[in-house]
Amino acid sequence: MASFQSIAGQGLGSSGLDGLNGLKAAAARDPKASIRETARQFEALFMQEVMKSMRASTLSSGMLDNSATQLGTEMLDTQFAGKMSGLPGGLSEAIQKQLARQMGAQDLTPENVRKASQTTLAQALPALATKGIPSHVQGFIQQHDAAAKAASAASGIPASFMVAQAAHESGWGRREIVGADGSKSHNVFGIKATPGWTGKTVDVRTTEVINGQAVKVTAKFRAYGSYDEAFRDYARLISGNARYAKVVAQAQDGNAAGFARGLQQAGYATDPAYATKLAAVIATTQRVQRTLA
Repeated sequence: MASFQSIAGQGLGSSGLDGLNGLKAAAARDPKASIRETARQFEALFMQEVMKSMRASTLSSGMLDNSATQLGTEMLDTQFAGKMSGLPGGLSEAIQKQLARQMGAQDLTPENVRKASQTTLAQALPALATKGIPSHVQGFIQQHDAAAKAASAASGIPASFMVAQAAHESGWGRREIVGADGSKSHNVFGIKATPGWTGKTVDVRTTEVINGQAVKVTAKFRAYGSYDEAFRDYARLISGNARYAKVVAQAQDGNAAGFARGLQQAGYATDPAYATKLAAVIATTQRVQRTLA
């Protein structure tokens, strides 16, 4: 999805000169109606971006994808966005109320309505984007945002992908790997201690899917001195291993679905639904991270 600032900045430009002239005419007849129409247009624009983001995180084979199906999908999304906009209790109603509070009757010119709408939308979208997302989820993303961005700069893997994988592996920090004495391992990625690992380790009972069956096993996992160290090690593991070369390429292209699918195919996890779950977590993470910019 585009950033909140860019969505707000698009404003009525998406409807072109005809749309602005129409708004001027409406404002002359009924200033309040121009506010309603402006708010509805912004809501429709936002809904289109939401649907685009959802489709980008959806796993697909690509066998039937072509320019015609893509065009058809975009047209369908536009129709859906239009039908879902302007409904009672929706975003446009919230924008409309905010505009009414911000602007006096003497300010209801099309240009002022447009400018005020952009400001109101930029303020409203972050709260709307995180609506329904639990506080511990938002807290986890904020906590690891800096470490992920530092690791991203070194590896080219998007910070949102790394935070999402850490979230999925650790249950948003609620299932973090700990030692027998309760000490933190800071291993939020579930990385096992391979024979070449010379750092600290912790033994943990975990569930593996073997021959289609969930089996409890005891495995050694890496332990780190900090979360920053964990993110750096994860970035080195993924970007420096030929096994994950295609995964990194997908990540650097911003392909969340391809990244998740590639990790599963490369054997990062044994859960057959791993890719689908991870893609969904990436979408949630990106929603929250955009509000931190």
